[in-house]
This record gives sequence, structure tokens and C-alpha cells, in this order.
Amino acid sequence: MKKAAIVVDSVYANNKLFDLNNKFLNRDDCLKCFYLLKKELELLDYDLSTHDINSVDDSELIIFNEMPKDLSLIREGKSILLIFESDIIRPDNWNMNYHKMFSKIFTWNDDFVDNDKYFKMNFSNEFKFTIPNGKRSKLATLISGNKTSNHEKELYSERVKTIKWFEENHAKDFDYYGFGWDKYIFGSQTFGKVLDKLGLYKVIPARKSRCYKGIVDSKHTTLQNYTFNICYENGKDITGYITEKVFDAFFAGCIPVYWGPDNIFDHIDENCIIDRRRFESHQELYDFLMSMNNDEVLKYQQNIYDFLNSKKGKCFDNSYFAKHIADKIVNG
Repeated sequence: MKKAAIVVDSVYANNKLFDLNNKFLNRDDCLKCFYLLKKELELLDYDLSTHDINSVDDSELIIFNEMPKDLSLIREGKSILLIFESDIIRPDNWNMNYHKMFSKIFTWNDDFVDNDKYFKMNFSNEFKFTIPNGKRSKLATLISGNKTSNHEKELYSERVKTIKWFEENHAKDFDYYGFGWDKYIFGSQTFGKVLDKLGLYKVIPARKSRCYKGIVDSKHTTLQNYTFNICYENGKDITGYITEKVFDAFFAGCIPVYWGPDNIFDHIDENCIIDRRRFESHQELYDFLMSMNNDEVLKYQQNIYDFLNSKKGKCFDNSYFAKHIADKIVNG
């Protein structure tokens, strides 16, 4: 069997990238796509292991999950790049000079896909299905870490605006979860990281909120308590950039209030989501959510269920990801 390597950070070394039993690393089944990719490549006579086991020099294929920090690991002619993050998180992913070093690049960015060097790759998910069951006991939630960015297309600040509006106007109808919301933010992500590193957050009183409910153990279980999930991507109008956020809502039968790429309806049926761009204010959005009766909620949930079972929806499934990537890597 031919050797193939995937370059990973040390925490995923020794093939921990494929260990589905590691509850810490495999949170919300995030490793399933790589586990299945390994299995699919085995069928094509390639042994995929982390690069501490199969070295880059001994491997005929080298896969990079995001642009490597150490460019010396790239071997021209046999290196493959999987781009998951946008330039808001990883600007180095989009350095065109670095792209020249790879024989094939997989990305969600529709503007790049040419099926020659650049191939389509969606964020993949472990599909779950919730039978439509109508309105839930709680109205709306938001699950996200507290982050900041100066990028012109960032949506972190819009999450903060939404949280503040609900806190000030309809706190009883809204809960939010995630890391860092109990810390005060000082307008600079870098400054916040310095405070955290120095341990100074320990002496700063925790930020109080009637709506903040802490960190979730399971997004799926938590979302099943809410009719609506307010889920904004990290950035807006980034073509094809659709992460797990909208699918977390889908799998729980929770209707997403979504803000993301400009071409979202090329990939996800319009009748499955509530497009945040339609509303000029939070009040207008809130009034729309409150006006929706049980039959209307059931209709959205059925649309979601049907979409997940469709050919279009299956393009976001882990199994599709693994088969598609393995085939394109080996067969082109």
C-alpha cells in the first residue's frame, strides 16, 4: 500500500486525528470526515497517517489541513491543500504565491473552483435528523465564542449587537452560550489575549448577563430546546463560505436565522432558513419570529428535513466529503 501523510498539529499526532473515541478532540464529531477520508483512501491503495508516522519524504501524497505554518514541509508535485477557513481567520490560506506550491487545492470558495487545480469542498457534517415537532418551549438562542476582528466583512460585531438588543429588550425570549462571553472585551482581540495570557482576567469581575447560560456540552441537545437559532458566519458575503453553524441548527430541527455568503441560496434551499439580511432592525426580526404560528414552524422544519435528505443536501455530509476528496486526489 502506498504511503500518504496528513500534516497535523502535535495534539493530533500518532493518528489521533482519526480517533473517534477521543471525546475531547472529536467534539461534535468533528474528526469523522478525516476518519472516513482515511478509509476511502485505503480503498484506493493509500495508507493515510499523520505525518509523524508517514513522513512527508516517504509519502506519495501529502495533505495539508489549512496552509502550514512550516512551508518547508510542502513537497511540490505531491502536496494537496484543504482550505477550510476564510481570510478572516487564516489570511495565509489565501496567499496566491503559496498556492503555487500545491498540485491540488480544495476549497468552498466557488470563485476559485475550476476542477483543474481548484476543486469544490464543503464543510462536512455528521448528519442527524429531527422529526418536525413544531414550536419549542424557548424562542431563540445563539451559540458562538466571543471573538473580535477588524476585517471589513466580519460578523462578530453583529453577534454582539444581537445579544445586546435581546438583553435590553426581550431577555426572557433569548439565551446565548459559548466561550468568553463572561469576560469583558476591550475592543482589541490582541489586548484580550494578552490579558488572558497574563492571568489578569482573574482579577477582573465577570461580565453579568441575564441571557448568558455558559458553555454547552452538546450543541445538538441544547438547540433542540429552541425554535430559532441565530447563527451568523464569521464573515458575510464570502462566496461559498458555509460552515457547520447552519447545519447545527438543521440537525436539531431548529430554524436558523442566518447571515453568511452572498450566494447562500445556490447551496441551501431558501425555504429552510430565515435570511437575516431581509430585516432592517432587530425589532423587525423579533416581530417576525414572534408572529410565526406552529404550522409555519412545522413547514420550515419539514423543508429542512427534506433538504437534508436531498442530493443537494448530501453534498455537506461527511461520507460525501470523504469519497469526493479521495477520488479527486487520486483520480483527478
